[in-house]
Amino acid sequence: MDKLLVLQGGKSSEREVSLRSAATVTQQLHALGYDVVVADPAEADFNLEQVARDCNVVLPMIHGADGEDGVWQKQLEAMDKTFLGSGSAACALTFDKSKYREFVTAQGVRMAAGETVDRAGFTSSGLHQKPYVLKPIDGGSSVDTVIVHQLADEPDEAYFDELFARHPSMLLEELIEGDEITVAVLDTQALPIILIVPPGDETFDYENKYNGRTQEIVDPPQLAEETKQKAQELALRLHRMTGCRHLSRTDMIVNGDGNLYVLETNTLPGLTDQSLFPKAAAAVGYDMRALVKCFVTLAKEV
Repeated sequence: MDKLLVLQGGKSSEREVSLRSAATVTQQLHALGYDVVVADPAEADFNLEQVARDCNVVLPMIHGADGEDGVWQKQLEAMDKTFLGSGSAACALTFDKSKYREFVTAQGVRMAAGETVDRAGFTSSGLHQKPYVLKPIDGGSSVDTVIVHQLADEPDEAYFDELFARHPSMLLEELIEGDEITVAVLDTQALPIILIVPPGDETFDYENKYNGRTQEIVDPPQLAEETKQKAQELALRLHRMTGCRHLSRTDMIVNGDGNLYVLETNTLPGLTDQSLFPKAAAAVGYDMRALVKCFVTLAKEV
């Protein structure tokens, strides 16, 4: 039986989600009979080469910086270790929202108008004069993302001063009103889309991602079949275009005219019991145990 290493935690703002994803995956690996080692790069004595030495396969479950940005993947590649998920180049490309935007729009993929701004650029930008989204270039799980539907409701100047102190450069985009959907890709298969419906007039922010109040409708009947098919084709195209492997999840907006606007592609989507990727996989017959078994199989095929 293979000996597997699960990397969990890390130091990013998404640490708690990472710990939950790792716990879910580790539980299923134990149930499948694997010998599992769990390690956290945030620990003072962490040494990747040492903890991975006797392991056949590595499953990185670290979301955010040092997890999805290609840092650990690059080290694993240098060690010639078999691991789950995209390689370092694809991780670096998709994690940096500015580079991702430049790359995919050059390939004709539709995204909202946007630009990278610092504190002064944010204030003076024309995109700041109408409904907008402001988000970190290098973060996920909607941490520190600001969505403003009405300019009169935006946070005060002190809030933005603190925000830009944490993130000197951020991505400012035009707000596209419409339905938010997400499309997971498992290996070469685009899974059923999920329509995300936050409670009331709220947004799909960090809190609403994990508090159980958001509706997540798999294969939503209220969307046209043609739109769902196009969304799946686009997610699979982006998966291949950016060099992803094994798994990814692409988030999009469907506007009132049925046009698809890409938000981002995640190389390591959440794998908690409330996460979107497992829900999409379950719709095509993968319970969590079968999904984790599939992950190990895919990693070993590299």
